[in-house]
Formats: sequence, C-alpha cells, structure tokens
Amino acid sequence: MELLHLKEINKIFNEGTLDEKIALKDINLSLEKGDFVTIIGSNGAGKSTLMNVISGVIKPDIGTVTINSKDVTNLPEYKRSKLIGRVFQDPMAGTAPTMTIEENLAMAYSRDKKRGLRKGVTKERKQLFLDVLKSLNLGLESRLNAKVGLLSGGERQALSLLMATFTEPDILLLDEHTAALDPSRAELITRLTKEIVAEHGLTTLMVTHNMQQAIDLGNRLIMMDKGQIIFEANEEQKKSLTVEDLLNEFKRIRGEQLASDRSLLSI
Repeated sequence: MELLHLKEINKIFNEGTLDEKIALKDINLSLEKGDFVTIIGSNGAGKSTLMNVISGVIKPDIGTVTINSKDVTNLPEYKRSKLIGRVFQDPMAGTAPTMTIEENLAMAYSRDKKRGLRKGVTKERKQLFLDVLKSLNLGLESRLNAKVGLLSGGERQALSLLMATFTEPDILLLDEHTAALDPSRAELITRLTKEIVAEHGLTTLMVTHNMQQAIDLGNRLIMMDKGQIIFEANEEQKKSLTVEDLLNEFKRIRGEQLASDRSLLSI
C-alpha cells in the first residue's frame, strides 16, 4: 500500500533574480507502507526542502504530494500534522520547554484527537505516558512533572521522537535528528529510532549527513544532489553497500568528489 507519493515536484527560490536557486527538480518518489528510506546529500542538495514540501511548510511550484491516497499539495502544515510526525535537528525544537514532560505528551497525544472539554490528563492517560517513557530506559517516567527545558539534548530528542510517533502518524520525517548530539547520545537516539520505527511499522523518511548511518538504517537509500535524486539503493543492494561505494557512485554520476566533509563521519 502506497503511503506517500511525490509526483514531478519542482521548487525554485527567488526565481528570475540573481539569487535564483533550483531547490527541487523533477522529484518522483513513492514510499510503501512500512518503508524506511534514508536520504543523503551534501549541503544544498535539497533534502530539507523536500521534507518541508512533504510537511506543508513549503508549497511546490509544480507537482503533487499524496499521503495515504489523499492529495495534500494545497493542505497547510497545521492540517497535515495529523498525518505527519517530524523530528528536527535541533533538540530544542518539537517540544515546549516551559511545559512539563506530562504536558508535552498530553499535547502530542491530542494531536489527532477531536478537541473537547475533557480533562487533559486522566489516570489512564498518565499510566500510558509512564509506560511509553519507561520504554526509553532514560528514567524519564519518574520525572513527569519536570520542565522539558531542563532536560539534556539527548533526553529532549528522545522525547521529541516519542511525541512524533505517539499517535503512529502515516509518515514520520526525521530531519538530521542526531546531527546536533554528541556521539553517545546520537547512538542512543539512533537505537531508539530503529526500535520505535520497527515496533510500530512506521513509514519513515530520514535525512542524514552520515553515510554509514544511512546505510545501517532502513530498507532503502536515496542520494540527492542539486535538487535531484541521482541514486537509489533498494534493500538488497543496501546489504552490501559501503561508504566508499556511495562516494564512488557520486563521482561516477557527477564526475567529481562529493563536497561534504561531514558525510564520512560515523556514529
């Protein structure tokens, strides 16, 4: 079953000016239910623009975005939030720092629910929060009333990941969500990502600068450059894929070295 379909997506910024930039060019991409696709590419390749088009932050100049058989191309971001969960690079994003862990979880829990006058956190709901926090193995279940702004970067990112997947969205977008963390915390979030996505069978699109991470996670890999998808690897091809293979593939396609010193970093 096809969960996400991008057809002929094109996006140009500052068109007709000296600063014109082709951000996305003729992007065609489909994700079946349960697909976990990693995206790599140097800065300016169009990765984040692609995520913004899917989430509704940016509207494409040309093309259509379909989620779960529904054309959402003209649907604003806030209306797509029931369909999409997203975790950003900045651990400070995605949560409300002045609210408690419990309040943040209650907010995430209500994202796909009809608004009403019922109490925000019932006894049953609090138990649910405790159970899901316990699954992180970070001890956050004993800190329900702690302000999220007091958590470490890794703890906040773990909470952001939990909140984004709480309601099992149709599409999960991970936008370099381990890039701002130290190696040990990045490894933790990577492990949690793998576990949560597998447990719920979430259809996931993950942007990363880390080539080894892109190889290790998911069942498909995409390489972008200058707004285009220039290389794809399926699950079988990924099993034997190496960072050197990806670098050689980029050089073969573009005739030059991949200009990104962060691409070789491993977690």
